[in-house]
Amino acid sequence: MSDAVEVVDLRAARTALRENAPLVHCLTNTVVQTLTANALLAVGAAPAMVDAPQEAGDFAAVASAVLINVGTVHERTAEAMRLAARSAGAAGTPWVLDPVAVGPLAYRTALAGELVGLAPAVVRGNASEVMALAGAGAGGRGVDSTAGADDAGSAAAGLAARTGGVVAVSGEVDLITDGTRTVRVGGGSALLTRTTGAGCALGALVAAYVAATGDPLAGAVAAHAHVALAAERAAATAAGPGTFAAAWLDALDAVGPDDLARADVRPA
Repeated sequence: MSDAVEVVDLRAARTALRENAPLVHCLTNTVVQTLTANALLAVGAAPAMVDAPQEAGDFAAVASAVLINVGTVHERTAEAMRLAARSAGAAGTPWVLDPVAVGPLAYRTALAGELVGLAPAVVRGNASEVMALAGAGAGGRGVDSTAGADDAGSAAAGLAARTGGVVAVSGEVDLITDGTRTVRVGGGSALLTRTTGAGCALGALVAAYVAATGDPLAGAVAAHAHVALAAERAAATAAGPGTFAAAWLDALDAVGPDDLARADVRPA
C-alpha cells in the first residue's frame, strides 16, 4: 500500500467523527442549507448556519470547523465570509472553501481568490472550479464542470502547494492532493449529480472530518469516501432522484467504521 493511503485510516476517522460530534459553522448558499444541515446531522456532526457579519467571526472562533461556500454570495455574506476565514485562521480552526461556479463570474471569482490567500485547510470543488481558482482555466458551465478530475490534477497540486493545505477535486473518481501525496476515491452514483446540494453538503462533511481527525488530507479522503459509499447504497434502492435524496441521508447515517474502511480509496 502506498504512503498516500497509509496515512488515511478510514475506520479511525469514522470513529473520531462519531465520538467528537464536531460543530461545523456553515456559511453556505441558500439553496442547500437544509440538506447540508441534515447531512451533517446524519454523519454525527452538528450544524450551525451563522452568516451575519456581526456574528460570523465570533462563531468561527468557537466552532470545530468552518465551511465557506460562495454559491449564492452577495455583499453582506461576502463580508461575513472574510471575517469568518480570518477569525478561523487566528483561532486555529480548520476551514474549507467551496468555490462554487468561480471562473465566469467576476465577483465570486475575486472573492474566492481573496479567500484562498487566507489559507483554507481544504479547497473542495469540481475540476473546472479548481482549475479556474488556480489560474489554469476559465471555469465551467455555471455550477457544472466541463473538465474531469484528472484534467485538474496539476492545477490542484499547484493550488495545494500555494495554500499549504489540501485540494479535493470531485468527479467520477475524486482526486485529493496535498501537493505531494495524491489519493483517488471511487464509487458513488450519478444520482448525486441530480441531487441539489449534494456537492455542497460534501464540503460540510469535509469540514467535519477535518475537525474530527485533525488532518486535512485524511479528513477530505474520509468525507469523499463516506459520501460515495452512501450514494452507492442509496442508488441501489432509489426509484429516482427524489427517493435517492432521502435514501442518501439514511445511508450517510448507517455507514459505520468498518463500512468506511472498505471504501474504494487508492493511490493516484
